[in-house]
Amino acid sequence: MKAIRVNNFGGPEVLVLEELPDPKPGPGQVLVRVHAVGVNPVETYLRSGANPALPLPYTPGSDAAGEISALGDSVHGWHVGARVYTSGTVTGAYANLAVCRATDVHLLPDKVSFAQGAAINIPCATAWRALFQRARAVPGETVLIHGGSGGVGNAAIPLARAAGLRVIATAGTPEGGELVRRLGAHHVFGHHQPDYLKEVTAITEGRGPDVILELLANVNLSKDLSIIAPRGRIVVIGNRGKIEINPRDAMMRDAEIHGMLLFNATESENRAIHAALGAALENGILNPVINCELPLSEAARAHRQILEPGARGKIVLLPN
Repeated sequence: MKAIRVNNFGGPEVLVLEELPDPKPGPGQVLVRVHAVGVNPVETYLRSGANPALPLPYTPGSDAAGEISALGDSVHGWHVGARVYTSGTVTGAYANLAVCRATDVHLLPDKVSFAQGAAINIPCATAWRALFQRARAVPGETVLIHGGSGGVGNAAIPLARAAGLRVIATAGTPEGGELVRRLGAHHVFGHHQPDYLKEVTAITEGRGPDVILELLANVNLSKDLSIIAPRGRIVVIGNRGKIEINPRDAMMRDAEIHGMLLFNATESENRAIHAALGAALENGILNPVINCELPLSEAARAHRQILEPGARGKIVLLPN
């Protein structure tokens, strides 16, 4: 099979396309023929060695979509040829074949493309977990989604709308703002506007949002605390550095700050997440947005591009 390998930690140039023996599924595992791979920011951090280092060499990635091509022993409920998306792999997703635990593959509806399937797990599962497992959002509340034009924001907007929340979202470019509107945000602001948070406060009649999904906490967390509603919840999903905050802002509002990492979800939480996402895909609430599709051989380009500002949807690699 063909796979991207990381033999040394470093910049995007360490991503090398290699030929490897075809893997075989063990007990409780399935082999997926990969048609599309989702690229996520966390994979750039792991590749650089900035996060806890993985054993070298390795194939990056957890998110893919394709068809089951073989079943290991003791696998029930799946058949060869089933269309699936993955929420984890054993051998890595940046390849044209991937071994996965049977519990980490999920039915991909026929109306959802393989590219969209590769865009489901980390962005959509993160959005659902942030909204409903960490923030405990309920119908009638207002949510502010920072970075609504990125992968997590793309998913959070329609999921929040379908749950009866009032959605305020930000974007960094006019094109991103237009995408956010199409996805269903009630109000859209450019996060480079100097006074956009005052406008957020104004449209909530001075109360502020009940929930804030924070994708860049090192820039926004202090400001979030100054506008959050009484008993509001801020979920920190993304961060790239340190920040100084005034805890009194949280005290005065009985506000809560929740850290969130998708990989901390329990097995039961993951089952709930993917049951909800499956329903949202089936009934058309969730339609993952694709920014661009690149050949697997251009993984390095994808890693450079995903960290650039002005994101609008998902970057997908195509192995075949």
